Amino acid sequence: MPLTLKRSLCLFALAITLPLASLTQAADWPTDTVRLVVPYAPGGTTDVLSRKVADLLQQEIGTVVVENRPGAGSTTATGQLARGGRGADHTILMASPGHTIGPVIYKKLPYDPVTDFKFIRNVIEIPNVMVVPADSPYDSVEQFIEAAKTKEMTFSSAGVGSSIHMSGELFKTMTGTKMTHVPFRGSGEALPALLSGDVDVSFENMPTVLAHIKSGKLKALAVTSKDASPYLPDVEPLSKLGADQGLGEFVTTAWFGLIADDSMPDEAVQTLQRALEKVMDDQSFKDFAAQIGGEAASQEGDAFRDYVAEDVQRWQHVAGQAELQ
Repeated sequence: MPLTLKRSLCLFALAITLPLASLTQAADWPTDTVRLVVPYAPGGTTDVLSRKVADLLQQEIGTVVVENRPGAGSTTATGQLARGGRGADHTILMASPGHTIGPVIYKKLPYDPVTDFKFIRNVIEIPNVMVVPADSPYDSVEQFIEAAKTKEMTFSSAGVGSSIHMSGELFKTMTGTKMTHVPFRGSGEALPALLSGDVDVSFENMPTVLAHIKSGKLKALAVTSKDASPYLPDVEPLSKLGADQGLGEFVTTAWFGLIADDSMPDEAVQTLQRALEKVMDDQSFKDFAAQIGGEAASQEGDAFRDYVAEDVQRWQHVAGQAELQ
């Protein structure tokens, strides 16, 4: 066989083999345990949601383990993810507003919240709720604001840079009230302080407090979403209840979605997206979302990246108003 013909046949065989190898690689992923990182302590909304997603996700792709890595408003775990390295192609993280707030508050983070990650899919969106202890003397937003303008109040959060923290800071700035932030290592630790009355108020994620509101252990004064939640239909938005106190534009919600280091292969991302579509279509997930007062999100890939980029801009504005920059 002439050398040129032999070389041509080899190149042709290689051209066929490479796409087949790529398809095989995509079909084989994952080849190891998938780690779903929760950048907060156990017990909060991010943790509870992550464990539900992991349980259903492993029915589609194999073993998924949850790891809690709290610290610095989710930036510790996110920084570790962004460094990539060994196991990065099998590691995903449940991101939330802390992902977009952290870079606004901490100026020297070793990563960019938009360009350094693969955005797999936004999973769920949840409003926050302005809640006070059951024995609180305040039964309305107006009463609370009036009191907080004359006496020092405390508000708890799941940590510096969480949407709960930023909601409290925005409320404080927009109303001119006296409020001191009391951060905890996740909502699991913050909740007991709220229930016991050690703090005066919180702007907690709905899943953390919904059962306690329904049982009467906490009083819901308002929701922070634009419209009332179907899960608390008798609780009106803060923007409506506090309009006369300067809160007419107050709208904050929490989103939760899966991201990975930018080094994760596109084939793996696509496998995860297909698996997550099945997870979110599962009736047990729909029931879970309703139980925690959340609504399924729809953004994935580039649309999710754009959503996150817009959220960064929004929190930069909030941080500027609250003088946190």
